[in-house]
Amino acid sequence: MRNAGSEPAAGRLARLAGPSDALFVYGTLQFPEVLVELIGRCPASVPAQVPGWRVAALPGRIYPGLVPDPDTVARGVVLSGLDAGEWAVLDGFEDDEYDLRLIHPGGERAWTYVWTAEVTSHDWHPSEFAATHLPAFAARCGRWRPTA
Repeated sequence: MRNAGSEPAAGRLARLAGPSDALFVYGTLQFPEVLVELIGRCPASVPAQVPGWRVAALPGRIYPGLVPDPDTVARGVVLSGLDAGEWAVLDGFEDDEYDLRLIHPGGERAWTYVWTAEVTSHDWHPSEFAATHLPAFAARCGRWRPTA
């Protein structure tokens, strides 16, 4: 989670065709509680999976990173209907170690944030995150949310 008010990675959102682009999320952003704190609502979402990718635990962090792994399937949801302002908030939320890339969950086109730094050998599990960190993390997101 980047510090509020810091600028998003230069040019990351310039890759989008438009705000109608879909976003595949696999970590904390798949929780409605987090989305509501960040963008004020929970956009339309559908479950999705992406073969050849792994949702990896990150050293010293409670959120995950998506990394290539030919023997694994990453599970998450595809968010749709994000407007340009919501894209900007979510992009600002993501650390600089994430790269915005186009993928094809279920044969559909969607963008996702791929982790580019060190990962652990363990997978990240949403149920473990929800049981131990979700309420405090969502509250922290509410404090992070930029004000207009």
